[in-house]
Amino acid sequence: MKASPQARAVQRKAMSRRGAVMVRCAAGEPKKILMMGGTRFIGLYLARQLVEQGHEVTLFTRGKKKVDAQIPDDTPESYREFASRIKHIAGDRMDFDDLKRKVQREGFQVVYDINGREANESEAVLDATRSTLEQFIYCSSAGVYLKSDQMPHREEDATDVKSRHKGKLETEAMLRRSGVDWTSVRPVYIYGPLNYNPVEEWFFHRIAARRPIPVPGSGMQVTQLGHVKDLATAFVKCLDNPKARNQIYNISGERFVSFNGLAKACAKAAGYPEPEIINYNAKDFDFGKDKPFPMRDQHFFTSIDKAMADLDWKPEFSLLDGLKDSYDKDFGRGTFRKAADFKTDDMILEKLGKGVYAGARW
Repeated sequence: MKASPQARAVQRKAMSRRGAVMVRCAAGEPKKILMMGGTRFIGLYLARQLVEQGHEVTLFTRGKKKVDAQIPDDTPESYREFASRIKHIAGDRMDFDDLKRKVQREGFQVVYDINGREANESEAVLDATRSTLEQFIYCSSAGVYLKSDQMPHREEDATDVKSRHKGKLETEAMLRRSGVDWTSVRPVYIYGPLNYNPVEEWFFHRIAARRPIPVPGSGMQVTQLGHVKDLATAFVKCLDNPKARNQIYNISGERFVSFNGLAKACAKAAGYPEPEIINYNAKDFDFGKDKPFPMRDQHFFTSIDKAMADLDWKPEFSLLDGLKDSYDKDFGRGTFRKAADFKTDDMILEKLGKGVYAGARW
């Protein structure tokens, strides 16, 4: 399909800037995109990919964080390009009337709802954009699946209406009823630089402190992690893709890993020796509201075959390469989201007769 004069003009303008990336819009036409959220983690990487492809991207946020915040992958040239093109609407998405006033006349063709939790939140965005909307792309969660004896989870598997992610399920149901073209993405555990959910960071803190790593059960529970940049790429691949129309996709890494294996992989990625792993029975402890481990204590992984087939997408990062990318560009630079807290570790180690940690030696 031939690009319109408008699309060719956008491409010529972008390629003429020194240091700018070459623009290739997914279907030859730049889209006017509204992103709900976009100032941390997933949104930061997704917004960049969309802008690099020549789309006009507007973030709707409360305005508490910079919409042009830098990420570790930025070069001075790429950051200037991004900062000059990203747009912003300040507002509270929970104020539905104000949202509609600020959004409905903008002519947005595509919505990426990255931070919607409940169906009424996303429905308000849909209603405000419906007159010009071509596609609604939603960030759901693989946490919606009902626990099963048969793995990996596939998109057609039963879901858990009592899940803490039930709002995501209800949003998908609302989108099915809406009559608009929609796509829902269900990530598993997401990791990478700037991760606000302490997944790999939890392990890195203990590895850097030369502490044993407490892992519940046998440590052979199998799970799955997907790099944030691979997730962002999958989101982009959904855009204007006929195969993605009214579909749900699991997105994560290609390989699965045990809890014990993840601890070892984190140490290897960070350049440390293999850590001591302490396996324990979680039922022997009362941790109160404290969380002794960053992942659900069960097998939890999905098939990504459907996404790979429909979206012409394949994860770029192996687990080890992705963990190294996260460490080198974040924790290894001395940056992290949450300070180390070894309270539950010490409870476990003391009860198991391993002593209480004091310095670099036991």
